[in-house]
Amino acid sequence: MIHKMSFIGLTLALLSACSTTQEKISQAVEIRPVISPTIAEVVNKSLKRVVAIGRFSDETKRGGSFLFSGKSKLGQQASDILAARLTGSGKFILLERQDLSTIIAENSLNKVAADFIILGSVSEFGRSTVSEVGVFSRNKIQIATATVNIRLVNTKTGEIVYSEEATGESRVESSRVLGVGERAAYNTKIDDKALSAAISKLTSNIIENLMDSPWQAYIVSDFGSGFLMTGGENQGVNIGDKFSIVVRGKTIKNPQTGLQLELPGENIALVKVLKFIGQGDNALSYVEITQGIFTKKQLNDVVVREIKD
Repeated sequence: MIHKMSFIGLTLALLSACSTTQEKISQAVEIRPVISPTIAEVVNKSLKRVVAIGRFSDETKRGGSFLFSGKSKLGQQASDILAARLTGSGKFILLERQDLSTIIAENSLNKVAADFIILGSVSEFGRSTVSEVGVFSRNKIQIATATVNIRLVNTKTGEIVYSEEATGESRVESSRVLGVGERAAYNTKIDDKALSAAISKLTSNIIENLMDSPWQAYIVSDFGSGFLMTGGENQGVNIGDKFSIVVRGKTIKNPQTGLQLELPGENIALVKVLKFIGQGDNALSYVEITQGIFTKKQLNDVVVREIKD
């Protein structure tokens, strides 16, 4: 009898020691390779694209409810997470704008607005709780899922050049054995992690599509014997860099899509960067013509583009 009691006591002690609350967060993991100093130097010299990012809308059932009013927390979180990821890449200068119409208005007033705007929405968001009951144990799993849609829009033509959807999931699990262990409270962290997981799946493709587009800047004014070009040291421009002056091609309307289409332009001159004027993201580059002919009268008809090897 004594031996049986000792055995039961030992068993309960072992079960109590093993009953713990375990938190397991599953989400998309962004694997970042180790970058050597030599490659990092090349990346830092790339020309940064100026991109606008708008506030994401909340298209979930919760967002469409008549009981819901005010700004969408989910939409704000989604756009803020994406903005942080793009800024962290070091490849972009980001402008925050509400919608495409704001960018189009800026384009008509001056030519330094973003060439692309990222718009998006949180289309699905939900939570569920699953219980797994064993002979001596009980597991409770809280799961959050979020689906995010994004659109990359050319601000000059209004064309959607890229779109994608991704779903992220996050979960937390708690275990109790023979009634021993912590009870699982409502965990709000997994909501944020599910949204972050969905954005992680989209980020690399967004960066790839933006970097595939040609870098371009604009001549804003004549200055002395040269001109002032948008983009400075913060945008990856270096003293001595050369760029091509391109006369914009004719803009026509595609009868099938109703969108504006710009025909290929013509290279008319080359310019060289001699110095910078101003500081930070608003800095300008002072350039002089090294080849070809370009006059002040053509300011509104040209763009500056990088010369591809």
